[in-house]
Amino acid sequence: MKLFTTLITILILSSCVGGPSYKGPVSDYYDGENFHYKNQKINKSFSDLLKWKFSGKRQQWPEEIKVNPVKIKEQRVNKGVVLTFINHSTFLIQIDGVNILTDPVWSRRVSPFSWVGPQRTRLPGVKYEDLPPIDIVLIGHNHYDHLDIDTLKKLGRDHEPRFIVGLGVDLLLKDNGLKNITSLGWRESVTFSNIEYHFVECQHWSARGLFDRNKTLWGSFIIKNHSKNIYFASDTGYSQHFKEQQEVYGPMDISLLPIGAYEPRWFMKSQHMNPEEAVKSHIDLKSKFSIGMHFGTFQLTDEAIDTPIKELKLALEKYKIDHKSFIAPEFGQQFRIE
Repeated sequence: MKLFTTLITILILSSCVGGPSYKGPVSDYYDGENFHYKNQKINKSFSDLLKWKFSGKRQQWPEEIKVNPVKIKEQRVNKGVVLTFINHSTFLIQIDGVNILTDPVWSRRVSPFSWVGPQRTRLPGVKYEDLPPIDIVLIGHNHYDHLDIDTLKKLGRDHEPRFIVGLGVDLLLKDNGLKNITSLGWRESVTFSNIEYHFVECQHWSARGLFDRNKTLWGSFIIKNHSKNIYFASDTGYSQHFKEQQEVYGPMDISLLPIGAYEPRWFMKSQHMNPEEAVKSHIDLKSKFSIGMHFGTFQLTDEAIDTPIKELKLALEKYKIDHKSFIAPEFGQQFRIE
């Protein structure tokens, strides 16, 4: 039965055509048809996907883990930074009176369908209706666990934020009636309310179906104000880009780094960091304080639900990093950095 369900799920998901494709001038990361990271092929083939699904050793996750959602104490934060971990790669960042959401996901599933696909194990750490006014939404790429179109449509209706996305992702948002969209290429930036948003390269890929692979741009964000550098990785494999970006943009005060969805390594290594690689990126970025993300919400890969937290602790010990400087947060946990 499990084999049959897996096969049906793969066939359904693979039948998705995907989203609209970017068309624009050739660059060092766009060949006129597809985007790429240093001319590497990051995403695996459909045959590799089948091999993983039918030969992988998927660990059992609990059906549900209780979360007690928190209330946002301040509608606006004018001094310092307050971060709230909501779920997966979704953070609320409050800085200089501006409220920023990263890769917002409130849907029950991250899938093109409401009845099949990865289903959440934990509820969001903040209820959608308890959000403060949202000014900026950052979207790293178009995978379903990072671009949740139902959540974005609600945000567009209820908050009318500015959406900042990679090249081509704006087309999908516009097709769904969203407005106030800024699309950026790698190493481009935009400034709103004296906060800079830099879109930078990372080792990943994009697609919402079989036929739009790498047709839109993915990336990470560096948020800069007069005193803080905040790094939001979104989703990435480990590569030299962390060290290169630290050299260009300076050491990071706060880094939001993925630590989950990494097994099996033969399939995931190029696109998702494991906890040890996340610690290496923390070192490369010269990050003062890092928070883990991309774990414990949706079962996307084979590792057990608590493995990322355990392996993060081991990696911190291995590299002699203070455990207080890189933590795996509780859902709804809030951090104030003065």
